[in-house]
Amino acid sequence: MRAAASRVLPMTTTPIAAKYETVIGLEVHVQLLTERKMFCGCNAAYADAVPNTHVCPVCMALPGVLPVINRKAVEYTVMAALALNCEIPQFSKFDRKNYPYPDLLKGYQISQYDLPLSQGGWLEIEVEGHEPRRVGIERCHLEEDTARLTHRTDAAGESHSLIDMNRSGVPLMEIVSAPDMRSPEEAREYLVKLRQILRYIGVSKANMEEGNFRCDANISLRPAGASEYGAKVEVKNMNSFRAVYHALQHEVVRQTAELDAGHRIPQETRGWVEADGRTVSQRSKEQAHDYRYFPEPDLPPVTLAPADVDAIRARLPELPDAKMRRFEGEYGLTRYEANLLCESRARADYYEAAVAPAGAGADDASRRYAKQVANWMLGDFARLLNAAGSDIADARVAPADLHALIALIEDGTISGKIAKSVFEAMFDSGKPPATVIDELGLSQISAADEISGIVDAVIARNEKPVADYRAGKQEALKFLVGQAMRETRGRANPATLTEILKAKLDAKA
Repeated sequence: MRAAASRVLPMTTTPIAAKYETVIGLEVHVQLLTERKMFCGCNAAYADAVPNTHVCPVCMALPGVLPVINRKAVEYTVMAALALNCEIPQFSKFDRKNYPYPDLLKGYQISQYDLPLSQGGWLEIEVEGHEPRRVGIERCHLEEDTARLTHRTDAAGESHSLIDMNRSGVPLMEIVSAPDMRSPEEAREYLVKLRQILRYIGVSKANMEEGNFRCDANISLRPAGASEYGAKVEVKNMNSFRAVYHALQHEVVRQTAELDAGHRIPQETRGWVEADGRTVSQRSKEQAHDYRYFPEPDLPPVTLAPADVDAIRARLPELPDAKMRRFEGEYGLTRYEANLLCESRARADYYEAAVAPAGAGADDASRRYAKQVANWMLGDFARLLNAAGSDIADARVAPADLHALIALIEDGTISGKIAKSVFEAMFDSGKPPATVIDELGLSQISAADEISGIVDAVIARNEKPVADYRAGKQEALKFLVGQAMRETRGRANPATLTEILKAKLDAKA
């Protein structure tokens, strides 16, 4: 194999058009949110545990032990597969994937090969400026995670590796896409959409930075119009969506340069070096036969009757695309608003709970606040959450209280300007709007006699603006309204105040 180039190739947002076509497929490994590991009873929550404390003879691969299938992991994999429009066969099995590596104490990984839990699905993506298109899902199968290796260099400069078995045996779902993506932008959108779905159905945290959502990318280039695929390069060591995007951009540029120079692209595995912005060759790419797959003799086949699959399907929540379309039609939101509100299940659920709180019903009277709720959530609410580095699931403002705040604006109890101050106090304290308004004395002044007295005082103190208005300068009226609003700290009803002020000014003109 020819040595990898050491130079850093430039990034580009668009590959060389017309000459080559980019072909991308993604393999995503997802840790499932089960309490126990895949084939034993050990606690699967290893992130903050002391190394090598969540272990037993099974996940440590001691002689004579036997694995037992985690039923919940099977159900979660089937649930994810259904959300990805996959077919669920009645019969599937586990296999041994053989390869020697220090993080795999058995010398093989229990995985699935020719008879996985699901196959033949799809996921629809939409890159800005392009029509929606489907990316095929070849399979969604179940396996066990490996141990973790930590590489260190001691004070003497000698390198060594430490192994932590806590992750060994954690349920790991692998989702393999078809080679249907044609740009790094599409690959990034696919990952965003896939993560969103997995979080909606609650089977995984799907967080790349935490390592429970990991991606390997297969990329090749072929002459435009060709039907045969080029040599496949697998890219590893990417721990963020940004890294996946930039690694694929780099590969497009690198492979284009190689092909233009008349070089052959070897089928290999390359690692992404974030600090250098480039990929480096690691090893030649394995073929399936290199792993010497054979059926796992210690586990029975998995049989799923149609009734079992239907029961799992019934547990699926409304998925993001369907929810977004419903928000557009039912609540009159724009596609942009609906997309932002449906970004997470927690945000979408909050929105609907604020539009029609428990007890308020889902009638037209409550739904008339749908647009206002969206404006608050995408405006002031989002701003405060971002500043606090918080998520809406942890917000102290109850959905019913946001609904109540909007109702108070609508009935004239407070002005829109005062409402912003009230909401900030609600965000900090978690108190309902009525309590905040009473505590801060922010109720809107609407009584005509009270406003009339304020107007008289403003007219008496501002002789020149009053004279300017009576001389025909309408701008002076705005100044006087502002002075009156200032006098009441913004609590006066603007419409009532303007009406009374104008009447008094005109009466003495």
